[in-house]
Amino acid sequence: MSAASSVKSAYALLSAQKESGAANNLGGVNEKAMNAAQDFEAVFLNSMFSQMFTSIDGEGPFGGDQSTGVWRSFLTDEYARSFAKKGGVGIASDVYRTLMWQQDVNNTAQPMPMENKS
Repeated sequence: MSAASSVKSAYALLSAQKESGAANNLGGVNEKAMNAAQDFEAVFLNSMFSQMFTSIDGEGPFGGDQSTGVWRSFLTDEYARSFAKKGGVGIASDVYRTLMWQQDVNNTAQPMPMENKS
């Protein structure tokens, strides 16, 4: 299963939970952790989009003055949120799995596995 499809299936499960009035942690999906992972991906994407738009000069009603920068920051923020909500580039699913693994480790007091760098 690809990262994007796993995020989409997790969001589908969250939507079903909300509609049925289920608890925040049902079927292995934690809404707070998923939202935190999605927010993290949105911040990353916002940084990428901001860099992409820095060399583009504005034209039209917002062309060339300070309003271009303000408008562009709102636009890149909205692009980032929209992309992250639709599955993004796969960062959210990895962050979500890591958050859930850390929560599980903290609850069971297991040591973190070390990578063998031989």
